[in-house]
Amino acid sequence: MCGITGFFSKSISNFDDAINKMSSAIHHRGPDSSGVWINKNSGVFFGHQRLSILDLSETGHQPMISRSGRYVITYNGEIYNHLGLRNEIEAFTIDIKWRGSSDTETLLEAIDIWGLETTLKKISGMFAFGLWDQKQKCLILVRDRVGQKPLYFGWQGRGEKQVFLFGSELKALKAHPEFNSSINKDAIALYLRHNCIPAPYSIYNEIYKLLPGHFLKLEQNDLNNKSTPISKAYWSLIDNAIDGNENILQNEENDIKEELEKKLLFSVKQHMISDVPLGSFLSGGIDSSLITALMQSQSTNPVQTFTIGFKENNYSEAQHAKKIANYLGTNHTELYVSSKMALDVIPKISEVYDEPFADSSQIPTYLISQLASKNVKVALTGDAGDELFCGYNRYVMSKKFSNLFNFTPIALRKILKSGLLSLSVNNWDIIQKILMPFSKLNNFGNKVHKGARTLEAKTMLELYHILSSNWSNPSEIMQNFKEPENNLNFYISKIKKLDNQQQMMVLDLITFLSDDILVKVDRAAMSYSLETRTPFLDNDLIDYAWKVPQSLKLKNGSGKWILKQILNKYVPNELMNRPKMGFESPIDKWLRGPLKEWADNLLNSNNLRKEGYINHKIIRKKWDEHLSGKKNWQYNLWNILMFEAWLHEN
Repeated sequence: MCGITGFFSKSISNFDDAINKMSSAIHHRGPDSSGVWINKNSGVFFGHQRLSILDLSETGHQPMISRSGRYVITYNGEIYNHLGLRNEIEAFTIDIKWRGSSDTETLLEAIDIWGLETTLKKISGMFAFGLWDQKQKCLILVRDRVGQKPLYFGWQGRGEKQVFLFGSELKALKAHPEFNSSINKDAIALYLRHNCIPAPYSIYNEIYKLLPGHFLKLEQNDLNNKSTPISKAYWSLIDNAIDGNENILQNEENDIKEELEKKLLFSVKQHMISDVPLGSFLSGGIDSSLITALMQSQSTNPVQTFTIGFKENNYSEAQHAKKIANYLGTNHTELYVSSKMALDVIPKISEVYDEPFADSSQIPTYLISQLASKNVKVALTGDAGDELFCGYNRYVMSKKFSNLFNFTPIALRKILKSGLLSLSVNNWDIIQKILMPFSKLNNFGNKVHKGARTLEAKTMLELYHILSSNWSNPSEIMQNFKEPENNLNFYISKIKKLDNQQQMMVLDLITFLSDDILVKVDRAAMSYSLETRTPFLDNDLIDYAWKVPQSLKLKNGSGKWILKQILNKYVPNELMNRPKMGFESPIDKWLRGPLKEWADNLLNSNNLRKEGYINHKIIRKKWDEHLSGKKNWQYNLWNILMFEAWLHEN
């Protein structure tokens, strides 16, 4: 795993040292070595920070030039099938002599032989790279299919000094002397709704994220006009899902389960290829437990596993993770997070994420990355199991939602919504304890309030929009902005062939997974020079998952049913039979306690008024309600606090 950066400019007079500064800004992504490649005649500057995982020798050094001399690459990622591709290349080009064993060299030679688009269809992995074609005189940027690796780009500067920048993180772009850090107010509206800024937008004007599964080309004559290059899709998750749904497996249930297990084992095996120590994040949930179990089944030594827990038991699965680790025989390390640890982490978050980001599980993700990095350089995760195999509660409830919408008048639903919201989250929690003393359902009050907000939805899109919105109406708390058109409108029109559950799953993969989950893990882990890998996102596994009948994903009211059946082969059911918790933090309690002073300072009415972004009256009202315990506004307030913390830092 690495950090990449570079720029394309027709003026090179003042930029001799710029590429070094840009590369140094992302040193944490690749502290093992660094390199630059400059072609002043063409105005191309590439930088690279290397985290050595495969081929630790100098033969893996980047930027790298192809054997023919046509292509130069600065590359971040892992191509898991690169050894198989080498065999193909050797059969195609008998006299090839490899310089080393890196997947970078494999990727370069594949592009040289087969061309870019054919190569992209062949490779399986996570990646983002910049490629200079010395023959065609064009810069090419590419991002992997699902967006596991980040890539920012955009024009900056004016006149002779205009420059096209790109990089793994905004830090790299900001290090260029022509970078203009003017804030995109419209992107703030997206952030308030989604807790992150979804691609293709960024927090800065004229700076964008390359969409997953896309590439773009910029030729030398494009330097004469500053128009944003149009990206092109080489793979579509929506098309993949529709194709899978039209080719649902007709095999026996047991045959499908066995085939899925084989594909999972193979994916995990490929993701374990490494020349450095590796381990796994073990939360104690279905997905991470399954990935860890499959790792251990293919390892002669105990797998190193890592878990973060909270002293507030309602938020912690650490005790369950420890039991699973003991059963599997892993080398387990755990850390229980105190509020003081959280307070120490919070000032670093704005630097880690570069732009406003408010998934509250960013704190445990940061801490588990810190913990794991002391022992390994690679960690496997269970991310994407929920989105591919129907794991979230909203998928399970989607049919009940449909029945409610179809048979209950909107006026009656509005009355029901008001009644449910009239009681605070804390009061609903008290009711649960009285009426359901043995219930294992976590965060009951929050779930009631979240369900209540969906009652006014009239369509599938409205329902998903409510479920995926933190602030359901950013215009209430912002002024002088226009929320960019939501890509959901485009996506929803293309997935009407899928049922409600499948539509939600696709939308989550395209938006929530790519823009939130994968961002959260990548930035936290790479801040400690730790590579994370996601076996569920193997190309072949994604293809197969969409062909698995929905009845095997959601069965008897249980999501991820088929994954649970496979896991039962490795871990006893009694260790896994409990409600889904997620990887959350006790933000609500911390804000009323140890984080109160920090939050109160950031939410100061005078500061909010002077900054001119946020309606201070609404925020102070919600802050007072939260402190009193009348309402639980933890997620809304955390969203504002992370924006304010980022604003103060930047």
